[in-house]
Amino acid sequence: MNCAVHTEVPATGFCRNCGKALCPECTREVRGALYCEGCLASLLGAPAAPEAAQPGANPGLAAALGFIPGLGAVYNGQYMKALIHVLIFGGIIAALSSDLPDAYSAFLGIALGCFYFYMPIEAYRTAQARRKGEPEPANLIDGPDRKPIGALVLIGIGVLILLANFGLLQQEWLKKTWPIALILIGGWILRDRLRKKP
Repeated sequence: MNCAVHTEVPATGFCRNCGKALCPECTREVRGALYCEGCLASLLGAPAAPEAAQPGANPGLAAALGFIPGLGAVYNGQYMKALIHVLIFGGIIAALSSDLPDAYSAFLGIALGCFYFYMPIEAYRTAQARRKGEPEPANLIDGPDRKPIGALVLIGIGVLILLANFGLLQQEWLKKTWPIALILIGGWILRDRLRKKP
């Protein structure tokens, strides 16, 4: 496997944070852990240096591969993101296969369709930014300011499947109170946006 930045040089390691393949020139070692420059800069709170343009990145191919869960992220050298894409896609399908009430099945069916079309769009935008040497755009998995959105989605899907396995989603009280989760998520997003305003 070759370096994600210098595509002609063999990779000697992977970034501990994003999983990007790195050659010796791109590797930044901190206490035995390897990081790419962008991840190390974000962990230190410093702005990352602009990435070099990668003429080999093909946005059209990235988008086409993005229709296969995880493959668009693999093409862009984002292996951890690819794994999270596969887990979210598989988790939603597993939840749809379990014994859920119709309202939950409809919601998860819409979420599955949205996520399926999100993956190629995200792969396209990432490949396009890499081709131009621009920073990668914010995405669903990391979210703005590298918030763990992907982890929260996986936790939510896992909780839904667990509740369905124990038959707790069939309770009348849960059918009437599930919109509280939407209110809490909306409130969290609103509070975060208001806190960022000067």
